[in-house]
Amino acid sequence: MRAQEFRDLDAGELVAKEADIREQMFRLRFQLGMGQADGLKKYRVLRRDLARVLTVRNEKAAVQAGRG
Repeated sequence: MRAQEFRDLDAGELVAKEADIREQMFRLRFQLGMGQADGLKKYRVLRRDLARVLTVRNEKAAVQAGRG
């Protein structure tokens, strides 16, 4: 997903999306440990998506705190 797509979500949806991404990453780590290297690209994409979610959450928190 693009950062703008994450910005369109509300706080509850961002938390749910973060949990979903973390769960997917957890499962992919096991697959990578078993030697299935085809999941490496998906893992990298998930890491970037997680970073985007956390960035948007921090941006929204800063705006609510009056720092934005």
